[in-house]
Amino acid sequence: MQRSFSSAKNVYRNLLQHHKPPPSAALVTCRQPPCDVFINHRGIDTKKNIVGLLYDHLMRSNVRPFLDSKNMKPGDKLFEKIDNAIIECKVGIVVFSPRYCQSYFCLDELARITEAKKKLIPVFCDVKPSELSVDDQWRVPKHELNRFKSALEDAKYTVGLTFNSTNGNWPEFLTTATEAIIQNITEVEEMEDMIDQE
Repeated sequence: MQRSFSSAKNVYRNLLQHHKPPPSAALVTCRQPPCDVFINHRGIDTKKNIVGLLYDHLMRSNVRPFLDSKNMKPGDKLFEKIDNAIIECKVGIVVFSPRYCQSYFCLDELARITEAKKKLIPVFCDVKPSELSVDDQWRVPKHELNRFKSALEDAKYTVGLTFNSTNGNWPEFLTTATEAIIQNITEVEEMEDMIDQE
């Protein structure tokens, strides 16, 4: 028994000596490619249903979506990561839900998307555009409240998609939304190519 234990120790020691990671391995960092589409949503309403399914459907269609719970890891700077994703994306998807306007962060992201002049596709999930409004429940400065109101009005008057999660056709919605997103990404890329050629 003593002999087999000693042999096992020697084998282990030999493995450690021969298995040395290359020195550059520790220095290699993987930068994720920019996202094609930024998904803005109220997590409590939509993350485990419409947004999660849309994210998965987009990934299977080779579209690179940004979703905070999927693209961020412990240690990431929240606002820095989200701001970079908004700046780098081609299209912003805004999934409106009944409690969307109760979130300061949702409205701030929406304002950042519109201020960055990103192509916007609103999705009205279980809510009508006329039911969405901004109240000053956070006691923010007036200019901040105006940013939110302006961005919300812009989104409400942009042609979008509607979906009723209780009796809607999920596969049809996911297909329609993905096709609309891909079409808008293509249009943005064509415009960028035209600008680059000038």
